[in-house]
Parts: sequence; structure tokens; C-alpha cells
Amino acid sequence: MSIKLYNHFRNSAGYRARIALNLKSVSYEHVSIPLMSNAHQTPEFLAMNPQGLIPALEVDGHMIAQSFAIIDYLDRTYPEPPLYPEDPMARAQVMSFALYIASEIHPLNNMRVLRHLARELKMNEPARNVWYHHWIAEGFKVLEKLISDQPGPFCFGDRPTVADIFLVPQLHNARRFECDLTQFPNLVAKADHCLTLSAFFKAAPEQQPDAG
Repeated sequence: MSIKLYNHFRNSAGYRARIALNLKSVSYEHVSIPLMSNAHQTPEFLAMNPQGLIPALEVDGHMIAQSFAIIDYLDRTYPEPPLYPEDPMARAQVMSFALYIASEIHPLNNMRVLRHLARELKMNEPARNVWYHHWIAEGFKVLEKLISDQPGPFCFGDRPTVADIFLVPQLHNARRFECDLTQFPNLVAKADHCLTLSAFFKAAPEQQPDAG
């Protein structure tokens, strides 16, 4: 089976996909798509992935876009280790946590939005950082409450789930933008524990071949 992951070392959604691939012990080819040069919007890439976004996972010539879809495919194709709890309620809680990052936090602070704030709305870097810090704080307040009663080393239990896969890249971004994380000790502790696992550590941006 030929598997290629089109991504960029700093792309947090690509970071999620890399973690999932590593947890499943799936070998893949890392294909770098330089975001700053808009390589994801070239006719060649759009012909493969009309969404024009990364990550995109190519499996034997078939393309899967969107990190959640990629992770779902991997979990169904490679059942071990499972990325969701078996219990339906526990599964829903894990998915709710991950979707809050994917749908409520990340879209407000991704590269397209930050570029629009700079180019179209003429917001300078300090103003954009205020924007970024505000939405991270608003989102992380919710996530901190969601896991406040979770005693295990991971977000939900004793093994990593989709919740951890989504948390670690978002927390990495928050640190890169120098957000104040003192209000979120549970999030920080669980993300830091994840990074002691090889699957998370090897997926980190600084470990990627296109990092520089």
C-alpha cells in the first residue's frame, strides 16, 4: 500500500494526522507543501485535492482531505490501538472535545484567517496577536473544564484518544504565539505527558524533514 501525507511541518492539522499515523504504526511518505508560497493552491495540487487544504492523505491514488476524515480512515483501517473509547457516551465526549478544537478554536486562528486580518483588514502583528490570544483563552477555558474531573494521564483515560491528538498541536500553536497558559494546568499536563510518547514526539513540527 502506497501512503503519502501532503503536509507542512507547522500545519497543526497535519500534526494531528502525523500523530495518528504514528500511533497506528503506519509507514508513510512525507510530502512537503510549502504554505508560505501557496503551494497548496497550485493547479497541480488542486487537481489532486480540490479543497486546496492540507493535510491530505493519498492512499493508493485515492485522496482524503480534512484531518478528522484522515484520522477516521486510519482508525477504521488499522483498528489497533483504537483512537476512541468503546463506550458510546465516552466516545461522544472524546469526539466533542476534539470537535471543539477543530470547529471552534482552530478555524478562528488558522493561517487563512491571520492572513486576511493582515492583508485585508490591515491589522498589525500586535493586534493579530491579541486576536489569537483571545480566542485561544476562550477556547481553552472550555477544554480545561471538560477534563477537570479526568484523573488519567491523558485527556480521557489511560491511553491516547482523538482528544489528545487534537489537543497537542493546538497547545503547541498556543506556545508558539506565546499565549498565557497558566489558567490551564490540566491541558498543559496532559499534552506534556503525550509528548513523552514516541508517536507524539516524532510528529512534532521540529522533527519533520521540512522544518528549518
